[in-house]
Amino acid sequence: MAAKKTDKTTEVPFEEGMKKLEAIVEEMEGDDLPLEKLLERYEEGTRLAKGCQAKLEDAELKIQKLQPNADGEDELVEDNSVEF
Repeated sequence: MAAKKTDKTTEVPFEEGMKKLEAIVEEMEGDDLPLEKLLERYEEGTRLAKGCQAKLEDAELKIQKLQPNADGEDELVEDNSVEF
């Protein structure tokens, strides 16, 4: 069952994931959640945070791979040809 939740959270668009994560944090900061619900929200928030982090890392890699072509426009290049 946990695998389904993980798959579901990784499919969430980045912006939606961040909004859900913010809502979870707000809910957890309140004093109204019983321990069981608090743990559920923590687990969901952890999955969302990991999914968002992975999407950010992917975007960063794509940006690092962008190199100007002969026309001066950015294009994606092969991993091994990227110069830092």
